[in-house]
Amino acid sequence: MLAIALVAVVGAGAFAVAASNRVKGSASQTAADYFDAWRKGDVSRMARLVYQPPADFAVRHHRLTEELHIESIRLTPGRLRSTGEGAAEVPFAGVRQLADLGAWPFDSTLRLGVRDRAWKVLWAPETLHPLLKDGGTLELDEVDASAAELVTSEGARIPNDSYADAYLDQLKPEFASSSRGWELVSKVPGQPARQLLARRPKADVERTTLSRPVQAAAARALDGVDDSAMVVIRPSTGEILALADRLKNNYSAVRDVFPPGSVFKTITAAALLGSGLDPAAEVRCPGTYTIPFHAPFKNDGEVDRGLISFTDAYAYSCNTTFVEQATTRLTADQLRETADEWGFGRQIATGIGGTCGAMQETDDPDMFGLDAIGQGQVVATPLCMAALAAAVQSGTWRSPRLLSDAEVRRIDGIPHKDVRMEEGIVASLRDMMAAVVDHGTASDMGLPEGVAGKTGTAEVPDEELSHAWFIGYRDDLAFCVFVRHGGSGRQAAVPIAARFFNGL
Repeated sequence: MLAIALVAVVGAGAFAVAASNRVKGSASQTAADYFDAWRKGDVSRMARLVYQPPADFAVRHHRLTEELHIESIRLTPGRLRSTGEGAAEVPFAGVRQLADLGAWPFDSTLRLGVRDRAWKVLWAPETLHPLLKDGGTLELDEVDASAAELVTSEGARIPNDSYADAYLDQLKPEFASSSRGWELVSKVPGQPARQLLARRPKADVERTTLSRPVQAAAARALDGVDDSAMVVIRPSTGEILALADRLKNNYSAVRDVFPPGSVFKTITAAALLGSGLDPAAEVRCPGTYTIPFHAPFKNDGEVDRGLISFTDAYAYSCNTTFVEQATTRLTADQLRETADEWGFGRQIATGIGGTCGAMQETDDPDMFGLDAIGQGQVVATPLCMAALAAAVQSGTWRSPRLLSDAEVRRIDGIPHKDVRMEEGIVASLRDMMAAVVDHGTASDMGLPEGVAGKTGTAEVPDEELSHAWFIGYRDDLAFCVFVRHGGSGRQAAVPIAARFFNGL
């Protein structure tokens, strides 16, 4: 009986030892439970399956989901494999669905081990994603909305070095995309950031009125000429085909005004024609003319041409003729009203703002004489002078514009109003501008056949060099060339126009 009792005691002790060494659960079941909880987003249940989870275990999971805008996760476990006594691992593939970037696949490994007589998940940050190892982070960054892509009227890219960037950059916010872009970035201490995924908003494409070949020709014509600008307009529509601006010190060919010099004689000529002066009428062109009891005015070089036609007085840019005829046939108010008719008093609706010109009221005959030849108080923008040339070519004054009519109305809030000019005056001005190129101040300068225009040399107070101007047209192209402090219109501005037409 004693022997039987001893066997019973020994057996009971062995059972107790075996029971105390038994491992709860299995690696496969623990892994399956963990993946199931992860799929469901049950972070508390996940934590119970982890051996000594960090205090911020739940925070890490929730923060990753929130910061990366994760909508769901798909997990596909591989085959469990033993890595030693009481150790195992399960490789798995995962796909996170990001609200902003779509599907984002990854591969990782779930490691398990026996701890406190139970199978537990041995969690580390790289369990969430391998790139979180060694202090790595995953960040979702917002990408700035793409600026609008502005293209030519043909839908082509704006030519390189077009000298139009300042105006195009000004327009881009009007057409910027309202959508947001995102990029997923991996950052590991000591290593450069790495982009994993990205979605950038597609840029809005907006056509301007710029013509690729015309813009390119204008820009190349200005190459090497500092402080210069060229504006080209289609007279039949008012579309700006080229806006090449190399003016320095933040000056703008669209917004800043300058004394126009003799190109303003086009407006003075229109006023004189309107007063009844015939283009063929003989007028005096003395070297010097003095308004009675007032100041003397001189031609360039004090050249005396005697009696010539009014057309030739315009072609040779006779200051004395224009001062005498304006001060004896017109009032200052009549000249200013004519300037207003030819653009100075009209609203400019370009899509990029801008202005035309101004002529102040005066009762001083000397100031009136200066105004008549584009000096004095009269000022204009190169844009305005290009529009003047376009109005002569087409017979209609149109506001120059860089965008479609609809977009200009939306941005500027100004209706585009065309104004028909008096036909007889327009026809005479065309003949007079043709004479300038045929035998006047722009003759023998390499301009192609069919170009008509007017040169201008505008003296600038307290400056040694004058501003150089040349306006004109050929077929359905009207232009203004302006070289700030460039010298004479013939020597500085006309060659640019010649290069432009020869480069088309």
